Amino acid sequence: MKNYSSFDVLGPIMVGPSSSHTAGAARLGKIASEIAGQGFYKVEFYLHGSFAKTYKGHGTNKALVAGILGFEPDDERLRDSFDIAKSKSIDYEFIESDLGYVHPNTVKLVFKYLNNDDFYVIGSSIGGGSIVIININGIEIEFTGSYPTIIVKYKDKKGMISNITSIIADAEVNIASMKVTRDRDDATMICEMDSQIDEDTINNISNIEDLSYIRFINTKRS
Repeated sequence: MKNYSSFDVLGPIMVGPSSSHTAGAARLGKIASEIAGQGFYKVEFYLHGSFAKTYKGHGTNKALVAGILGFEPDDERLRDSFDIAKSKSIDYEFIESDLGYVHPNTVKLVFKYLNNDDFYVIGSSIGGGSIVIININGIEIEFTGSYPTIIVKYKDKKGMISNITSIIADAEVNIASMKVTRDRDDATMICEMDSQIDEDTINNISNIEDLSYIRFINTKRS
């Protein structure tokens, strides 16, 4: 028999009418912005399925913008996210779109930078405030953001996985799950961990030769 947590029974602590369309949307925006990195001046939100049909009425639009600003689903500033984004000179646009055979509550977030290429993340709000990230810049992946997560992209060669996991082990952090996706000469590793890792450990991983990207996502589930 499955053991249910209070989160499963009561749902997330949040501002807004819907755990899927508001809390989940805010978490998607926040985690996507952490994956993409700061410095963007605009975000285009390509809304799929029920997100596209009800995003204004359920506050999905305000929640997504709140998320890219770094706000949690229970942050009272969610209601004023449009004005706050404007004050920070961050532009946004909502576009109804067909993203194919994906969950109906799915959004593609395209982050635009002045001096860097566009960066996009696709994720779905799957109910009760839970989410799943399914694509990063064209690489199909899957992680939920329920655990502290490190995302690393590197040149695919012998010893890279061992180098990364050895540093994590030396920090006495347990890896809860690990997935590696390969695309031509590159590989993307996603490690979900049972606890956070410190800045020194992140720096040690960053110093590995042939790494092109690293992000640590310290998620919070309300």
